[in-house]
Amino acid sequence: MIPLEQAVRASSVLSAITQRVAQSQQLLRLVLPLLPPPLRDQVSAGPLDDGVWCLLVHNPAVGSKLRQLAPALLQALQASGQPVSALRFKVRKPVAG
Repeated sequence: MIPLEQAVRASSVLSAITQRVAQSQQLLRLVLPLLPPPLRDQVSAGPLDDGVWCLLVHNPAVGSKLRQLAPALLQALQASGQPVSALRFKVRKPVAG
């Protein structure tokens, strides 16, 4: 058996996915300080596709507030050189447990 990390590096598809996840996490680290503290744990990094970054939110109210903050978030991302042209917000489905 080969270790997971080695398998990821050996597969171009898995490596690309890993890089996209890391980039999305980096974007989240950049915007978290701009969010009101009560919202910070209500937001997760979603996919970045063709310059559109999706933020996953816990409920519609959080999504609504982030839509109000979207221009400032987008400006901060672009000012830091990130390849984001638009933001979208998606309510996460609860995990069955």
